[in-house]
Amino acid sequence: MKKATLLFTALLFMILAVQAQDTQLENAVALLDKAQTVKDYQDLSARFTQAGNAQQTNWLPYYYAALCNAKIGFLLQDDGERIEPFSNEGESNAKQARELLRAGGNKKDLAELYTVMSMIYRTRVFINPMTYGRKYGPTSQQYLDKALELDPDNPRALYVQAWVKYYTPKMWGGDKDKAKTLLESALQKLAAQKAGGVEPHWGKTESEALLAKTGSKQ
Repeated sequence: MKKATLLFTALLFMILAVQAQDTQLENAVALLDKAQTVKDYQDLSARFTQAGNAQQTNWLPYYYAALCNAKIGFLLQDDGERIEPFSNEGESNAKQARELLRAGGNKKDLAELYTVMSMIYRTRVFINPMTYGRKYGPTSQQYLDKALELDPDNPRALYVQAWVKYYTPKMWGGDKDKAKTLLESALQKLAAQKAGGVEPHWGKTESEALLAKTGSKQ
């Protein structure tokens, strides 16, 4: 009887610990939805990495840590000298998430991760476009192509594709009209997704901001 009681108590503690970890992750994602500054993303990156180290089998904390570092790189794209540590950290986070997905991930999860990996390698281009553009630009595009191949309707991949189309010079394949179409499609698909919880759902704010630059009134 005493042994059964101890076993039950241990099991209860395990369940409560898992529930606490899930709540912490959900709270961190809710903060990410509101993040705007480099410091916001730095703090959240550390928080997600800590959550990943605690949970060990969940790819999402490392995915979000990678996203935070990618976001920092985009915020600092005009200050390339500051970007490299965040690109390195984001790449490390993404590789940790990928290892966990290899054990039991699906195509949609991989598409989410490859989208963020595309962003991370794009931040490496920002460090020094003349030096790193030819090396990391194609790598970034390869991950984006993989994401869209796995999940053509992923709104976050569509947003990143639109970003590339918008900011690439026309002579190298840029197309602002195509970017607008992609952004409108991304926003339609985002509207159909659940806006909350721990599953990836970001992209609305980013898509709306870029769409505004195309001159659309939507």
